[in-house]
Amino acid sequence: MMEKLLAAEFMKIKRKGIWFLTVLGPIGVVAMQMVNYGVRKDYLFGQNDDRWGYYLDNIHSFTPLAIVLGIVILTSFMSSIENETNAWKQLIALPVSKMSVYLTKFTVLSILLLTSSVLLMLFALAFGLFLDLGGEIPYKGLLEYSFYPFFAALPVLALQLWIATVSINQGVPITLGILGVILTYAGFTLPDWLIWKWPLLLNEWNEPLINVLLGIGAGVLLYTAGMIDFARRDVK
Repeated sequence: MMEKLLAAEFMKIKRKGIWFLTVLGPIGVVAMQMVNYGVRKDYLFGQNDDRWGYYLDNIHSFTPLAIVLGIVILTSFMSSIENETNAWKQLIALPVSKMSVYLTKFTVLSILLLTSSVLLMLFALAFGLFLDLGGEIPYKGLLEYSFYPFFAALPVLALQLWIATVSINQGVPITLGILGVILTYAGFTLPDWLIWKWPLLLNEWNEPLINVLLGIGAGVLLYTAGMIDFARRDVK
């Protein structure tokens, strides 16, 4: 049954521009560095002997904002599709549990964001090779900067999906999302316990993996709370 629900969800978003947004995010992040290095390549090359590391740091400076903003847009779009077509009641009328419906939404969003992470890795690698940065390619760092922000942002995804699915007015999750983007932008000055800071991979221990583990743990908790709340509510 889950396969059919997933197939139905992907069919719904097929012509809604959501796949376009999924691809646009990583393209935008790498495009910023295309402009950056296109304008002052020699200057940036002189900033650090580890050109690949410095390049990946520059890529990562935009990744957290892109993923948090992407979460806000995608969750809002997913819920708007159901609201606009009044499809919630039809969906719940099927012989499936509300928990399965909620899990399907979360799974589809996770697949979209993971796809963006894969594309970010490929685009960043391709442009890095084009720049001829020299030295060994830091595949470990490339993987970390591409996928760690996604796992660290799982609580943001779970929270945004929760608010978007239970809110009749999509202005509520969008407002929360805008606040989250602002908090992510100012994350360097914020305490480590704020979930919007975690995609930056910054903490007092200087260990990005801590943010990943916190993101997975808190993401599971928020997802579970949202699923239980959704299952108990009347259908919109």
